[in-house]
Amino acid sequence: MMQTYRLVKEAKMIKTDDFSSVFNFRKRISTEHLALHYQANNLQRARLGLVVGKKTAKLAVSRNYMRRVLREFFRLQQHEICHADLIVRVQKKFGKSEFNRIKQEFNGLMVKLNQRLSAPGMKNEEPKRLVKSDE
Repeated sequence: MMQTYRLVKEAKMIKTDDFSSVFNFRKRISTEHLALHYQANNLQRARLGLVVGKKTAKLAVSRNYMRRVLREFFRLQQHEICHADLIVRVQKKFGKSEFNRIKQEFNGLMVKLNQRLSAPGMKNEEPKRLVKSDE
């Protein structure tokens, strides 16, 4: 079966309850511009939620640009990411000039996430198949 890089509806987190569940799980990895909140799920894919607040960027144009860039990074890597619910929260505004830096930060977050979720001795909330598939 050939992998498609399309961002399907099932890969997006939209419901408030989904966001609350991930935030309440209280697992986070941060970089200068981004904070990644995560929780393993029992689905067959990673799901993405984005938070770009008005405090971060006043103009909707800027917030939408940041969302678009982060969604694209996720779309291209969705098959390499462990099955988890992810919320990427922008902590510091970025624009086109920081594109490569943000890409590096996002890639670094995904590497750390995969290491943490595939580490032996994870809590019972982790589905067992995640550990096996990454070894």
